[in-house]
Amino acid sequence: MSQTKTINPLIEEADKKKNEGKHLEAIRICEKVLAGDLSCVEAYEEIGDNYLSLRQYGKAEKALKQAIKLDKASANACYLLGFVYSCNGKWKESVSLLEGADKLYSNHPEILRCLGWSMFHNGQKKRGIVIIERSLFLAPNDPLILNDLGVLYLNEKEFNKSAGLFKKTLQIEPDNQKAKECLNAVRFFQREYEKLKKKKK
Repeated sequence: MSQTKTINPLIEEADKKKNEGKHLEAIRICEKVLAGDLSCVEAYEEIGDNYLSLRQYGKAEKALKQAIKLDKASANACYLLGFVYSCNGKWKESVSLLEGADKLYSNHPEILRCLGWSMFHNGQKKRGIVIIERSLFLAPNDPLILNDLGVLYLNEKEFNKSAGLFKKTLQIEPDNQKAKECLNAVRFFQREYEKLKKKKK
């Protein structure tokens, strides 16, 4: 997630490495930045983001907490730490941080996607779905949003809505494995659910 501000050229280089999937190289560049300036919020954010991609959630959390300590108004750090907590199933903490990120940077589809997902899993199912629907309205062709909303609809036994979203993902990305697997799951659960309903009659 990018916010427009002047950025240290080394941070830009780290960002480039991150986008190439060279996460450890990106982290090393950011550590160089911190060796010269321990108060560089962007360096901690980048380190956190890269560790998140590497699924090293403990290290990501540590870097992002430091970024927030230095700048409480960093929407990016709040969003990333909220994402880390959602990966760890800490839904309440995740919702709190993502709501903060949304206040700082409103109507950002990626923040809303994560917020809706965490809210749903924190027990606010209807509100979670409404928020991801808003996220999809802002970015109608984003496969991550389409898939997440599809999964939530599947959870709520809204099979047709769920299938429609996975089909749309596959129109955009025909090789999207998650959408293929989820579409098969929708069909399976729909059949099982219909069988159950018939038995009950």
